[in-house]
Amino acid sequence: MTLSAELVAILACPMDHEALLYFESEHVLYNPRLRRKYRIENDIPILLIEEAEVVDEAEHQRLMALHPGGGTAVPKGSIGEVLDEGGARDVEEQ
Repeated sequence: MTLSAELVAILACPMDHEALLYFESEHVLYNPRLRRKYRIENDIPILLIEEAEVVDEAEHQRLMALHPGGGTAVPKGSIGEVLDEGGARDVEEQ
């Protein structure tokens, strides 16, 4: 099951309180600013700092290559995006 766009739009990294990238096919939320990856288990985002995986440069580059921005991180204060195998859907602010 996919996380809803509404949920992704309100989720934030517990460390910097900013938007996360959602990689549906990977079942993760990713903070490219801090290079922290948060897993999703049984459709529940595990947004605990101590559970975050710190990614190395190679993994960061791999994830950013999947991002339609061509490796450009989501700027601080921007709304989250939902990424799926078919590309990205912008999550609009309500």
